[in-house]
Amino acid sequence: MGPITCSWSFNKCFAIVFILFAISGQFVAGYYKPSPWRYAHATFYGDETASETMGGACGYGNLFNSGYGVATAALSTTLFKDGYGCGQCFQIMCRNSPHCYYGNPSTVVTATNLCPPNWYQDSNNGGWCNPPRTHFDMAKPAFMKLANWKAGIIPVAYRRVPCKRVGGMRFQFQGNAYWLLIFVMNVGGAGDIKSMAVKGSRTNWISMSHNWGASYQAFSSLYGQSLSFRVTSYTTGETIYAWNVAPANWNAGITYKSTANFR
Repeated sequence: MGPITCSWSFNKCFAIVFILFAISGQFVAGYYKPSPWRYAHATFYGDETASETMGGACGYGNLFNSGYGVATAALSTTLFKDGYGCGQCFQIMCRNSPHCYYGNPSTVVTATNLCPPNWYQDSNNGGWCNPPRTHFDMAKPAFMKLANWKAGIIPVAYRRVPCKRVGGMRFQFQGNAYWLLIFVMNVGGAGDIKSMAVKGSRTNWISMSHNWGASYQAFSSLYGQSLSFRVTSYTTGETIYAWNVAPANWNAGITYKSTANFR
């Protein structure tokens, strides 16, 4: 695209420039864009059913019910970032291995678990998730989209990509009338969360503290009030509002769906 000149008013000129850049793909506001490619290694855990990947350090519970299925991975400490990496989406490509399937295929996974360090093994011989290594311990069905599982470990290229979700964010309620614990799932865009706040129908906004994984808590008496949430992305800093997510008679153990989500 060549230089743009405009003799009209600033607002008209800005509108034209915005449209041209949007069409050219150089500027798309509000959408998370893929990161540059980087290099790491990948292993797998569990079997073909991915039953051993259910639950995990992010607190998503049954990954089929949470919307993530078997396209998941546990992250090394460096990527997990004390739980702030939960929900992030990665495109992973097999590279430079005779075990890679033809064409060096790639797959997209969601971070749902932590691959903890193993200080009893060398970082280059079994302690794959020891800091400062970047490593993906994938669900076996996801790993098998890249390479023969008998390889055990493969070199990969990876990059962050937008999380494409169906519908809005989901809020799983735990706790009691005086302690609200929320697990946030099905997060689009960058997929991660930096901070949250809750608003009851009779309160102002109340900041929530990070508990662990993808969970946030508020020590407030909120039962009997309909609840709304303010969610800020860890990666982009973007904030969105999910209004009237739960009714006044909300209960722990229930997952409430919103219409709001990142892109």
